[in-house]
Amino acid sequence: MSYYRHSPYRAGGGLGLGVPVLTPVTRALMIVCGGVWAVQFLLGPVLRVVDLSWWLGIVPPLVARGYFWQPVTYMFLHSPVQITHLLFNLLILWMVGGDLERHWGGRRFLAYYLVTGVGAGAFVTVAGLLAGTAAPTIGASGAIYGLLLAYGIIFSERIILFMFVIPMRARTLSWILFAIAFFSAWGQSASGVSHVAHLGGMVVGWLYLKRFWRIADVFREIRWKWRRRRFRVEPRDDGNPWVH
Repeated sequence: MSYYRHSPYRAGGGLGLGVPVLTPVTRALMIVCGGVWAVQFLLGPVLRVVDLSWWLGIVPPLVARGYFWQPVTYMFLHSPVQITHLLFNLLILWMVGGDLERHWGGRRFLAYYLVTGVGAGAFVTVAGLLAGTAAPTIGASGAIYGLLLAYGIIFSERIILFMFVIPMRARTLSWILFAIAFFSAWGQSASGVSHVAHLGGMVVGWLYLKRFWRIADVFREIRWKWRRRRFRVEPRDDGNPWVH
């Protein structure tokens, strides 16, 4: 995926490729994830002291026993033996985080990131308990997918390059990623990718953006949309212009 600061189709027909701005909270999150990965690498593959995935990653049976910090801390861990896991998440965070942080402000951006990450962790925990899974889950992908959903909603018409090749609107990419996560979450994945976390991050992100905890607002919006659908414009019998 590539990134455009503005629509790439200029009046003169050129392609306007821009570089994302590295904003303060986004930078801090990247530094924290990178620092934690360095500690994981040192304590794990290098010194072979401890595998932090079992303590700070999500292990559903342990969460059920009281390790309630795991759905929070897991999002700052990445595979210590596969640096591509970390680099991919940091790349996407850098590419979409700057615009969202500037749109919302640092506090709201951080709140959204943490809410979607923890929400994705809750999905992973419940799914793991139902499936009897005891393997640890780590990574920021749940929060990252939440950011991609928000990007597709807020900057829906912005053109990006999917897989660095295919130009499409941000809204379209969000729907594609949601569909992949939804259908993949129902099957067993041999790749080690937690599609449940991806799906959970997007679902929680959508609920957060829709302010679903404000039940009265939700019903008011649904009622307004229903009334708008029932609205009709009919001609008058006396031949005068339209009335409603």
